[in-house]
Amino acid sequence: MNIHWLDYLVVFGVTLVAALTVVGIYSFGVRLYAVSQDEDSATMPTNRLALAKAGAFTCFALSAVAVLYGIYLIVPALHN
Repeated sequence: MNIHWLDYLVVFGVTLVAALTVVGIYSFGVRLYAVSQDEDSATMPTNRLALAKAGAFTCFALSAVAVLYGIYLIVPALHN
């Protein structure tokens, strides 16, 4: 029996990078959404708040797409 240890390291690295990317994008979206809902934002321009909210929803959508793609890769029944 021959185990390819390098392949395990590649899978570990890709998994780590993908997980950190998805979590980072989602947390950035949470931060942008919190900024757009801040009560002290009366001094900020309205278009900046709208841009922060749009950025937050974009980050949430990217996170959802990444999770759905991961599910697609894992479930073999979806490949038909």
